[in-house]
Amino acid sequence: MQQREIRALFTAETILVYQAYSPEIADRALGAGTFVAPFKRDRMTWIKPSFRWMGYRSGWATKTNQDKVLAIEITRDGFHWALEHSCLSHYDQDVHPSRDVWMERLHETPVRIQWDPERDLCHQPLDHRTIQIGLGGNTVGLYVNDWIVSITDVTQTMRAIADHVNAGRLKDAEVMLPDERVYPLRADLAEAIGATPCA
Repeated sequence: MQQREIRALFTAETILVYQAYSPEIADRALGAGTFVAPFKRDRMTWIKPSFRWMGYRSGWATKTNQDKVLAIEITRDGFHWALEHSCLSHYDQDVHPSRDVWMERLHETPVRIQWDPERDLCHQPLDHRTIQIGLGGNTVGLYVNDWIVSITDVTQTMRAIADHVNAGRLKDAEVMLPDERVYPLRADLAEAIGATPCA
């Protein structure tokens, strides 16, 4: 199984995750310091700790309705709560004792975990996987009301990196990436979400 690690910018109290939205949603979130209408609380919202994967997913902030990328600082307590109340989106025999056990967990939890290939600056898959976390149900309200500490617009950084990549200046692009580190997880939590155990 490929290495699965959460790599992120984090402090003792908070962790940074990313989301991409239309300017209408993003600008109102920036003004309010959290997500407000037309953001929809009744829909699953996906957060991504990896800046590079967010760059891949949004086309470096160029895709329709993903042309503004936000860095959202949330509490580590909230982040841990989300992981503790999560289930992998797909059955994994290396993580779950049986498909029935996975299905039971799937119905009991509001949060979904996906592990996708991390991407390099040219969007080519790397040999390790990065996490996406889908917040659903009551978790969206917790995220919006309780977990968010600050929201920052990183769209211009995304686009500047894309300009360097498109011009073949990969070293210039590389130095603009955040210095993300492996996020420490308790052994039981790493096992539950299928993460590679910390050394």
